Amino acid sequence: MGRLTTAQPAEAPPPIAHQLLALPALVRFSHTLFALPFAVAGALLAARLHGAPSAGTWGLILLAMIAARSAAMAYNRLVDRDLDARNPRTEGRHLPRGLVTPGLVRAFIAFWALVFFVAARALNELCGWLSLVALVVIFAYSWTKRLTALSHFVLGLALACAPIGGFLAVAGRFEAAPLTLGLAVLLWVAGFDVIYATLDVDYDRRAGLHSIPARLGVPKALRLSALLHAGTVAALGATGLLAGLSWPWYAGIGLVAAVLATEHAIVRPEDLSRVNTAFFHANVAVSALVCAAVGADWALA
Repeated sequence: MGRLTTAQPAEAPPPIAHQLLALPALVRFSHTLFALPFAVAGALLAARLHGAPSAGTWGLILLAMIAARSAAMAYNRLVDRDLDARNPRTEGRHLPRGLVTPGLVRAFIAFWALVFFVAARALNELCGWLSLVALVVIFAYSWTKRLTALSHFVLGLALACAPIGGFLAVAGRFEAAPLTLGLAVLLWVAGFDVIYATLDVDYDRRAGLHSIPARLGVPKALRLSALLHAGTVAALGATGLLAGLSWPWYAGIGLVAAVLATEHAIVRPEDLSRVNTAFFHANVAVSALVCAAVGADWALA
């Protein structure tokens, strides 16, 4: 007669207080530095063309950006938790390790999505309705890697909402210049996300996931990324022409081009060891430079 075995009890989740303390790290709040300066840049562009907004408007823009970024990142972590658990690079994230529960993350997402909508609606009616479209885009991104190698561009579209939204928050209407600024962000994000995806080529192929590096190979993917970043610089130039910006803007574009060139110089197909450096430090510099350039142009106008 075989020996009876008893099922092992499921491990209890951490105390709720510990989970709450872990949530800022779950969404990597520091990465808000990628998108927030572009939202501010969009608002500054509107201020340059239409006059300065109130302090309350600035506060609502900040709140909306934090809320949208928090909801988007948490949703991505929730959707990808099973994939993350099987990927050596991501198996240490909070959900695979059980540091937070899916239920708490769902509540976290719902809270910040509601805050985003309320903040956007408080800015103006157009922003309120478009915030719902933005939520669809940023949540849809989390599923695209399962479907298409163009997922990098969907992520770019999600972050392109930042400068366009910042402009609409102040101006209350669409114009050409913020759209080209949004295009610059789309191309910039797609380009750096292609670089970042080189770290997961082998895993993506094994798991049946889609990315440009997995589809084209690392050397071709890096060349495409460089072309996308050249397009970023061109779109920033077009923004300056459409908005009638002056020399501080173009000086900033020159610095952005130098940073992007450095990013591509330090990441090579045969040496991907500095991808994380390129991903974080260089791209924070790009967003900060664009924001500073439009701010300087406004100050000197």
